[in-house]
Amino acid sequence: MKKLLLVALAAGAAMTAISPVDARGGCGIGFHRGPYGGCRPNRGPGPVVVGPGVPAIGVYYGGRGYWDGHRYWGHRYRWHGGWRYR
Repeated sequence: MKKLLLVALAAGAAMTAISPVDARGGCGIGFHRGPYGGCRPNRGPGPVVVGPGVPAIGVYYGGRGYWDGHRYWGHRYRWHGGWRYR
């Protein structure tokens, strides 16, 4: 009886260790698997926290240009509802 219980416990442990989320079906671009295996939309990077001494995105800094979050740009203009930098 003990051996049968041990074999059943080992088989149960093996089955739970083998069954992670199956992503072969895929959710598509912009989605990921949720905790119960369903597709959920990805969220953006979140709010930008600007502290003292940290450049703010979209602000012009004299002698440098506009800061876009990655680098300074000398010129910017409106483009399709947003800003385009050159």
